[in-house]
Amino acid sequence: MIAEDGQGAARRLVAEFGLSRQAANGHLQALLRNKQIEAEGSTQARLYRLATIEETVRDYPCAALREDVVWQEVFAPAVAHLPENVRDIWRYGITEMVNNAIDHSGSVLVHVGVRRNALYTDGWVADDGEGIFLKIQRALALYDPREAVLELAKGKLTTDPDNHSGEGIFFASKVFDAYDIRSGRLHFMHGRGALDVLMERSAEATGTLVLMRLANDSARTVKSVFDEYAAPEEYTFAKTLVPVRLAQYEGEKLVSRSQAKRLYHRFERFRHVVLDFAGVAEIGQAFADELFRVFTTAHPGVTLAPINMATAVAQMVSRALAGAAEPL
Repeated sequence: MIAEDGQGAARRLVAEFGLSRQAANGHLQALLRNKQIEAEGSTQARLYRLATIEETVRDYPCAALREDVVWQEVFAPAVAHLPENVRDIWRYGITEMVNNAIDHSGSVLVHVGVRRNALYTDGWVADDGEGIFLKIQRALALYDPREAVLELAKGKLTTDPDNHSGEGIFFASKVFDAYDIRSGRLHFMHGRGALDVLMERSAEATGTLVLMRLANDSARTVKSVFDEYAAPEEYTFAKTLVPVRLAQYEGEKLVSRSQAKRLYHRFERFRHVVLDFAGVAEIGQAFADELFRVFTTAHPGVTLAPINMATAVAQMVSRALAGAAEPL
């Protein structure tokens, strides 16, 4: 409750759990003594917040840096007492993000940090390089850096295919409770069970900042996340989940064939593509026809599975699928 709102904690404990005022204050005092929470202000207007139990921030020169060294020196000590599955997630995510900064950013330094409280741990990796979205835009000759966010969300994307699989950011974004990337004017936020959000900021930021958050008692495992996107009885990255709303820029509707082509770019690298239409109110006939008839006809080995469709979207998809099923 304090993590959500630090005001009126004692009163809310009484109302929520039927405790006496004395018992509620006793619980709060115990948390204060254990240094799990902090408080400020007078008794009547006391504000509680989660206390930082451990925090480390460091800068490393990228030259000759190894991601396992960063893990061992900064992050491993901070999560040492957490469950093994949680430590495994942090090891995977941090080593992948630090390696990306070393190999792709062109930055002189990589900045890392970790902060843990009683409920969750935050970690971040930052660099002063070109910026991930601009780099992808340049490498793939994209029209707009926002298209780079959509390509990252699909997975199997790398600007260095000889040395990288392109899976790191995709799976790192899925193993954490929250995963943010900030670069240039763009801020991409991914959270499990929440809509992906792409925002444009007023100020231009240099480099790339990746922020990750995970509950300290999470039951998730790295293997379970990999298994979600593997082909049955295989260990290949054969399935992807694409938030369609990332193809819909602010004030724009998905109506044209060119927008559909932008969406299905590189779909042929997967066997199964789940298209999440959450947050998309409607689509046009040309968009639906290009995606569900033209693409599927040209790529019979790729299955498109639309989910979370509004009524207007479902009707247009059904119309396109009916057209694809009609004999020549």
